[in-house]
Amino acid sequence: MKPESAAKIKYGGWGLICGAVIAMIIGFSWGGWTTSSTSQGMTEKAVLASQAAVCVAQFMKQPNHEKKLKEFEEVSSWTRAEFIEKGGWDKMPGQEKPGPAVARACADGLGLLVKK
Repeated sequence: MKPESAAKIKYGGWGLICGAVIAMIIGFSWGGWTTSSTSQGMTEKAVLASQAAVCVAQFMKQPNHEKKLKEFEEVSSWTRAEFIEKGGWDKMPGQEKPGPAVARACADGLGLLVKK
């Protein structure tokens, strides 16, 4: 192999490696690329937010929701999630058992309604 060809291959290989590293740095910092664990966490947060919204809607859909909202307001903030669980509003349609964080997120959402 000629020395010129060996130098081209060597510098071309290094250029390829450096270009790939720079592309990854730019992609992850500004391009919006994410790892699977990051996207999994974002998905779980989005599902929890939608389930909390359904929980609040189920709470407000009941005929005596104003009375229950007053009861909810009187309950300590530490036990509001238990109040939601006892009422069964954290259970999503088609689910047998509600998610563990849904009641807490629902209590937070209802807490915003109480403040209004």
